[in-house]
Amino acid sequence: MTRRWERARRCGGAALLIVGLLAAGMAHAQQQMLRDDAPKRYTVVRGDTLWDISGRFLNHPWQWPQVWQINPQIDNPHLIYPGDVVVIRDCNGKPCLGIERGQNVVKLSPEMRRIPRRQAIAPLPLDVVEHFLTRHRIADASINLSEQPYVVASGDKRLISGAGDDVYVRGDLTGDIRYGIYRPGEVYRDAQGAILGRELISIGEGRLAGGDGDLNRFAVTASRQEVRDGDLLMPLERLELVGEFQPRPPEHAVEGRILSVPGGVRFIGRLHVVAMDVGTRDGVAPGSVLAVEQQGELVSDPRTEEMARLPGVEAGQVMVFRSYDRVSYGLVMRATQTLEIGDRVHTPDAMDLYSLR
Repeated sequence: MTRRWERARRCGGAALLIVGLLAAGMAHAQQQMLRDDAPKRYTVVRGDTLWDISGRFLNHPWQWPQVWQINPQIDNPHLIYPGDVVVIRDCNGKPCLGIERGQNVVKLSPEMRRIPRRQAIAPLPLDVVEHFLTRHRIADASINLSEQPYVVASGDKRLISGAGDDVYVRGDLTGDIRYGIYRPGEVYRDAQGAILGRELISIGEGRLAGGDGDLNRFAVTASRQEVRDGDLLMPLERLELVGEFQPRPPEHAVEGRILSVPGGVRFIGRLHVVAMDVGTRDGVAPGSVLAVEQQGELVSDPRTEEMARLPGVEAGQVMVFRSYDRVSYGLVMRATQTLEIGDRVHTPDAMDLYSLR
C-alpha cells in the first residue's frame, strides 16, 4: 500500500511539473509575440491598417486576435478608429493589447450630444483590394461558361461598344439584375492538370434594356474596356469587404502554391495581388494568413550531374481577401525576398502556431 502511494505521489508530482512547464512555455510564447521594441502606447492615425498597427507590437501581425483584449464597455470593440490609443496591458500575468477611447463628443444641450462620424481602420489597404476586385473574378470549374449569356453584336454596324451604347445579347437575362460584362482570362489548373477555375476580366456593367425573340437588347452603363462580340454576361458579384475580419492562420493545415499574379507581373513584392490554388474547400477564408516559402534554386550536382532543387526558404506572408471553391486571391503583406509564381503557400509553421494555443 505504501509503495502504491509513493508511485501515485511521484506520478502526481510529475504531472504537476509537466503542467507547470507547459504553462510557463505558453506564457513565454505569449511574451515572445510582442516585439522587443514594441511601444507601450500607440495613437491610431488616419491611413493606418490593422496589419500596420499589429506590426508595431507583434513579431507576427497575424497573431493579433490572440493578444487582443476586447473592451466590453466600448461600442463595437472589434473596430479601431483614428484617435484611439492601443496600449500594452497585463492580463493575468500575460501581456495583451487593449484600447483607450476618448469620448470625442461635443455637447450641444443637456439632452443632445453629437458624435462625429468616423470610419474604422481597415485590416489591410482596401483601396488596393477594391480596385482589384472590380476588375477580376473567378469562375469555378463547376460553371460552364459556354452556357452563359454572351454579346452577339454591337448594332448600328459598330465594331466595338462602350458606356451608353446598346448591344445585342443571346441568353436568359432578368430585368432587375445588374450584370457584369466579362472576358475569359487565364485558366488555373492543379499539378495534375485538372481545372481549378478560370479568371474573368471585367469589361463593364449593364442591364437588360429590352427583348426581341431570341436576342435581348442590353444597355452598357459602364465600361473599362471596349465591349466585343463574344464577351460574357454574369450577375455582378457582391463586393462587400468586411472591415472587421481579423488576420489569423487557417483552422486546418493548408498546402498550395502561387498560381499567378494577375496583370502579368512575374516577380512579386509587397502589396501585389496573387492567385493561389487553395480555397474555401481547404478552409481558407477572408482574413486567412498564409506563409510563403520561396522555391529553392535548381542546381546541378557536380558529382552525379543530376539536377537537384535546394530547400525552400520562408520569404513572406499573404492575407486572403477573396476565396472561391478552389482558388483564392491574396495580398502580399510581407516579402523578405522576391516571390515568384510556383512558390509554396502554407499554414504558418508549428513553432508559430504553438504560441497561439
